[in-house]
Amino acid sequence: MDPKKNLIMYCMSLYDHNYDNFKYLKYEPVALSDKDKFRKGWLKDNTGLNISHKNKYYGEYTFYYWFWKNQLDKIEKDKWIGFSHYRHHWSSQNKIKSDDLNEIINKDNFYDFILKEKNILWDDYDVILGDPMQVNGKYKISKIVKKGLKILFKDFSAFTESKRNIKLHFDVFHGEGLLDKAIHLLDDENRKDFKFYVENNYSFNRENMFICKSKNLMNEYFNSVFKWLERCENIFGFNLEGYSKTRIYTFLAERYIAYWFNKNSKVLAWPVFFYDTNQNRINLENKLNFLKN
Repeated sequence: MDPKKNLIMYCMSLYDHNYDNFKYLKYEPVALSDKDKFRKGWLKDNTGLNISHKNKYYGEYTFYYWFWKNQLDKIEKDKWIGFSHYRHHWSSQNKIKSDDLNEIINKDNFYDFILKEKNILWDDYDVILGDPMQVNGKYKISKIVKKGLKILFKDFSAFTESKRNIKLHFDVFHGEGLLDKAIHLLDDENRKDFKFYVENNYSFNRENMFICKSKNLMNEYFNSVFKWLERCENIFGFNLEGYSKTRIYTFLAERYIAYWFNKNSKVLAWPVFFYDTNQNRINLENKLNFLKN
């Protein structure tokens, strides 16, 4: 099978001007908004069965919910399905890793590095996740003073290298104790394992993006994560202030997706790079036509 035809990439955006570039890349443009500000041709997460009104808090998970409820059953068996968005993109290669890519990507080489087709290296795997992001770096004193004093008072060794795990990172950046409260709401199958994962790992797969060839796996993941997030709403609600709190459901899911797929499937880590196509606009078709001439 033509590798280009065996991958559907859904690319999410808040901005209508991304449409032409997404189509040029043969991606499916996805509008994340409950407002009618997008041209015809976008998939919109505020149609069908949806939770679009939660986008401020759920981020890309409002589309994941829409896809699960409205699109997944229509997908062909064994088709690779991928998700990305206007600021984070899958790389076309895996030799240059994510952090290094972030240093070199610009408007002139963006097209060269962005993923355009399924890679043959994926064939022995079920799921592609972003390169792991390390969270065990040394914390600045200013960060500890601003965000971690309560943690430090409870345990003066909390910020030593051996304890700089996923849980500490979440507690510092999103609120001390909130991850523990959320874990308590998980089902019996995952509560103990996820707690072990966040307390004994020092990296997690980045950016809440994945590519998968199994409809069953996707259905199981969505079923698990959305049941959990709905329970979390009962304790965190939506009266949330500050980005780190407002997006708590997204940040919880970002840790959970890494845990869940690594536990339940064969995963290949793949480079993801940051390039904000809203702040740094490119017209790919015009640019490439200019280079050809």
